[in-house]
Amino acid sequence: MSAMGDVAMTVPVVAAVRRAYPEMRITVVTRPFFRPFFADVEGVEFADVELKGRHKGVDGIRLLADELAAEGVDAVADLHGVLRSHLLRSFMALKGCATARIRKGRIEKRQLTRKGAVHSGQLRTSIERYTEVMHRLGLEPDSVDRWQPSERNIPEAIRLHAPKGGVWIGVSPFAMHRGKAYPLELMERAVEIMASQVERVFIFGGGEQEKQAAQRMESLAGNVHSVVGVMSLSDEIDLMANLDVMVAMDSSAMHMSSLVGTPVVSIWGATHPYAGFYGFGQSPDGALQVDMECRPCSVFGNKPCKWGDYRCMTSISPEMVARKVLDTAHQHVSNEKK
Repeated sequence: MSAMGDVAMTVPVVAAVRRAYPEMRITVVTRPFFRPFFADVEGVEFADVELKGRHKGVDGIRLLADELAAEGVDAVADLHGVLRSHLLRSFMALKGCATARIRKGRIEKRQLTRKGAVHSGQLRTSIERYTEVMHRLGLEPDSVDRWQPSERNIPEAIRLHAPKGGVWIGVSPFAMHRGKAYPLELMERAVEIMASQVERVFIFGGGEQEKQAAQRMESLAGNVHSVVGVMSLSDEIDLMANLDVMVAMDSSAMHMSSLVGTPVVSIWGATHPYAGFYGFGQSPDGALQVDMECRPCSVFGNKPCKWGDYRCMTSISPEMVARKVLDTAHQHVSNEKK
């Protein structure tokens, strides 16, 4: 029931539990929209959550608990760790279910934003924290490093108009908070540079405002295509799987691309990979960031810049972005040929 990126990061852990316990009945409690994330996990069932419908409020969560109990649920792994999931876990415990919850490490994450604290190193990742929840339920999942996404076909709408050839780059320049978003005017210049040297550039996003921004980027060159609002989430994931590199912020696009094994160049401003939200399986070299005394200043990128100019982002030039992306893409193409 969490944000897109958080849900995507649960998939390798759910798959690891499935491999260790092939006979176990596993039900993922989530919004229907997120089902495509679990396409490569065999035998997983779903309990669809309608947070704005029948599962709204305390009575709605109680109803959800009744529905899960009726399905014979024996244990609950709370990977969300918010009031809503606390309620659900409590209701299920009253019904005799074993329960365990995520420990998010809020204090150590906040400490990371203190001056100089980033040099203390990497905190536990979200995937490690999800795995710990399973351990607290008495489970021993298989190694998440064995996660292998399946090959995915290019969506028909893309395949008909742009057969795969040359280098394909995805760009998802949006984020929920300004501290995590690379300025659009700089990204437009980076897109222009990349488009002049590769076959196709695809712009990803969601919502009307992002759609308009993506359409402006689409107008920069004939080989730049916006896919915002024109395909399903499942098709977007299929397209991501066929890219040579994805350019993303500290956002869901980074995690969705990681889920299908696509290299990601991620741009970091107010936040930092050390907080534990880096893309699963991604090379540390894929993080594009500048060292500053004032960063990271926020765990989630939602704090206003103390200087007012978000220099942690503007110090990263479009040329730096384009060079990093092109090098990563060409390396991926070279590896694919081996």
